[in-house]
Amino acid sequence: MLTGWQPEKEGNRAEEEAVFRKLLSSIGVGGATVDTRLSHDTLVPGETVSGETIIEGGNGPQEFERIYLYVSTQYKHEDSLHEHTLVEHSVGGAISVDAGEKRTIPFSFPLPYETPLSLGRHDVYVRTGLDVPNAIDPSDVDPIRVAPHPLQQAVLDAAGNLGFRLRQVENEYDPRKGAPLPFVQQFEFRPEGRYGGKVEEIELVFKLSGDEALDVLVELDRRATSLGGLLESALEMNERFTRLRVTRSDAERGAIEGMLADAIDAHTG
Repeated sequence: MLTGWQPEKEGNRAEEEAVFRKLLSSIGVGGATVDTRLSHDTLVPGETVSGETIIEGGNGPQEFERIYLYVSTQYKHEDSLHEHTLVEHSVGGAISVDAGEKRTIPFSFPLPYETPLSLGRHDVYVRTGLDVPNAIDPSDVDPIRVAPHPLQQAVLDAAGNLGFRLRQVENEYDPRKGAPLPFVQQFEFRPEGRYGGKVEEIELVFKLSGDEALDVLVELDRRATSLGGLLESALEMNERFTRLRVTRSDAERGAIEGMLADAIDAHTG
């Protein structure tokens, strides 16, 4: 026979369970979840990223220092991939969520003009997180499709009309050309038709800073057609660079194709 034993009071057990659930939540076990829902998952650089972030409480109450959204992508440097955050947006300030509570918080912010297009192997995505002190942050990742800005599309169309076919799009490490980004998005074209015997390839790099004008870096790799050309190619001296600035007015009057052709002709003879 046991002596001195008393059955545990229900109130004490409930309090202990509540404390235990709160402890687990504080370190991210059985804690809140976060889900971001975008109003539109296809955007053009400069447009507004909007939607709502839904936080659902877990087993116990939790406090979060902030809610953050990152728009990020990846770029290639040597043989590895690196993540780069294009913009960070905070949604409100500190917030508390009770067990099982559901909170919906709207957000909106501009997509940076320098955001790379979704034409290559490197995705663009929105990463959402809840900043939990001393614990694993709940997070959510949502891909977005970045379509060309009208000025970028006009240049891509012009290249196609001149007989160039898009071969590859790559985010390459190049802080000098890409500043303020550590990389550039390169559009590599191979020629057909009139430029087939003059150019090995051209590469385009866009620098969009607003809706009215687009800077384009054009790199030409000339085809070797003589002994001197072969020597230039061997010494990697056959590359030529030129810059174009195209405007909305140029696009409206259909001048971009001629501007690009003039830039190429100036270096191919």
